[in-house]
Amino acid sequence: MILEISHLKKYFGSVHAVDDVTFSVVDGENLCIIGESGSGKSTLAKLMIGLLKADQGQIQGERNHIQMVFQDPCSSLDPLWTVRSILREAFYCQKISSEAQLKAMQEILQAVGLPGDILNRFPHEFSGGERQRIAIARALLANPKILILDEAVSSLDILVQKQIIDLLMDLKREFNLTYIFISHNLRIVKNFSDRIAVMREGKMIEIGLGQDIFDRPGELYTQQLLSAAFDYQV
Repeated sequence: MILEISHLKKYFGSVHAVDDVTFSVVDGENLCIIGESGSGKSTLAKLMIGLLKADQGQIQGERNHIQMVFQDPCSSLDPLWTVRSILREAFYCQKISSEAQLKAMQEILQAVGLPGDILNRFPHEFSGGERQRIAIARALLANPKILILDEAVSSLDILVQKQIIDLLMDLKREFNLTYIFISHNLRIVKNFSDRIAVMREGKMIEIGLGQDIFDRPGELYTQQLLSAAFDYQV
């Protein structure tokens, strides 16, 4: 196991955003977390990466080697910074020369399908898919073992979504990554997941192999979630 979450709790007043959640993440897997809006998925992600502090519970394992890619690259990339400045954030805690930084930035841009000569350009000069590639590049420069993808393709057009998913699979093999993929798009989840975890009202109510969850969901809520999603996406 690369990450162990035990009895994690995060409350906002009377709202139990994450309510006694326990699960583990297997090294090298694609773990998809699903659930309706407000079920606690994003709060759980922020707890895992340290953007929020848990009220109770423990997170053990490769916690210092987690990076996160957010839903909206427009808001996660500073519009006043060049690509060079955005990527340089990843070296904040690393002692590395300017020459080595430049080489690493150019190599990672190439890995995500972008030219290395864009370092002096600004986020508004790129499409949504290109901005998300920049966000992924920034995350990878920090040498993560786990990448949390919080609705990372949901703001993109369908064709661009597929391109980013294909890119993620290539990067997974190249960099030996483990993915925690949060999404409401169950068609993507079905093709992307090794395991699926289902959240409802802050609780993780079901977790299992992706194919098993789709073929034989154990919880009525999961059945309703899958049925509604595919009915509406036909």
